[in-house]
Amino acid sequence: MTTQNKTAVVTGASVGLGAAYAQRLADRGYDLILVARNAARLEMLASDIRGRTGRAVDVVAADLTDAAQIAVVEERLRTDESIEMLVNNAGGALLTPLAGSDAAAYEALINLNVTALTRLTIVVLPGLTARGRGTVVNISSAMALNILPVSAVYSGTKSYVLTFTQALQQELAESPVTVQAVLPGAVRTDLWDGSGVDLETFPDEIVMNVDDAVDAALAGLDAGEPVTILSLPDISDWESFEKARQALVPNLSRKVPADRYRG
Repeated sequence: MTTQNKTAVVTGASVGLGAAYAQRLADRGYDLILVARNAARLEMLASDIRGRTGRAVDVVAADLTDAAQIAVVEERLRTDESIEMLVNNAGGALLTPLAGSDAAAYEALINLNVTALTRLTIVVLPGLTARGRGTVVNISSAMALNILPVSAVYSGTKSYVLTFTQALQQELAESPVTVQAVLPGAVRTDLWDGSGVDLETFPDEIVMNVDDAVDAALAGLDAGEPVTILSLPDISDWESFEKARQALVPNLSRKVPADRYRG
């Protein structure tokens, strides 16, 4: 899978999954637009990728929770006709009990994990559709499915990413644009810093390294998986889960309440 003079946009690209996506997509022949808050880290990564692969790499330093700064990224997505892929990787984690928490910190988390991802996807789609090709990758989390006492907001945001992606897949079913949801479990990245959870307390056997995670995500994309759960041994378990959800659908909206609610 290679391209010529086509560009991938990666958000949250300075470290972790985003940096690994940048390296892998450059290897696949994509030029890059790398977006993150830390300009110095972005420049270091861009320099490395340019030197190693010869690909063109642009850097956009932006805080995606700031309206003026996200508008700069949106304008690039709207006007750059070389863009063929958007990897919505930027995100954060707070894993603390809600009682006594900082509401503003959680509002910022929702803005990053939900609002920014939604806005960037909406902006990039018309160009991809008009050009007749393209891919959007949305990074959700295994915690969209594994809901914990401290994960009310984080799991909520990542559940949004999953269902948003699934609805978009239905919308674009007849379109040449591909949309993938990726659900990593615990990955050894900076995401955990300041999250309220110490990654070092996790058993080693449940923590994936970054390169393995991104390689698996791209293998799932290549295989045409709409939802890629990186460490799930048998994809039929996810398919069974989805079939069970679909079985509920005919009875989710009816004229009368269920018998158990009627005297």
